[in-house]
Amino acid sequence: MVRFPSLPESPHLGEVFKSFGRGIWPLTEFHDTVLRGESDWTIAEREVLAAYVSGLNACSFCHDTHKMIAEIHGIPESMLRALVDDPENSGVSRKLLPVLAYLRKLTLTPSKMVDADAQAVFAEGVSEQALYDAIAVCALFNFMNRIVEGCGVMTSDANLAASRARHEATRDSKEPYRDFARGLGFSPE
Repeated sequence: MVRFPSLPESPHLGEVFKSFGRGIWPLTEFHDTVLRGESDWTIAEREVLAAYVSGLNACSFCHDTHKMIAEIHGIPESMLRALVDDPENSGVSRKLLPVLAYLRKLTLTPSKMVDADAQAVFAEGVSEQALYDAIAVCALFNFMNRIVEGCGVMTSDANLAASRARHEATRDSKEPYRDFARGLGFSPE
């Protein structure tokens, strides 16, 4: 496990952000745009995509956190548990299956993406904007998974409980990630 001497033994992401704060405000603004902004995908579906990508990357902090947020937004825990290993039998919508296949390939072998990958998504009636929105979620979580793993952020019952309380309290907020940043002392100025 990675250990930064200036951070606690099992740091929360907030502690990493407080210690290394450059760029945190625009990063949380991007989170809110991608996960809470306008999209053909519901908040719950975007959280499923975030948890899925994080699961592919074996990033337990992001996977567990966004799985929990998806549950808050109505996704059954049983579906989320099966998603990474067996998307076809997890219970996700037929429309989401080719998107998951696209994101799997984009995450694990991005240089092997071909037109047929996008065509399979479009064949299910997914718009170009919706595919782009899914790609943005994928890109954000590949990025975040690297920050989390690179800084040694670990999942814990205490961290999950704090995240659950925060996300339940901000369930209808359009800015839960900027609210988190504000709570850490960041602002746009």
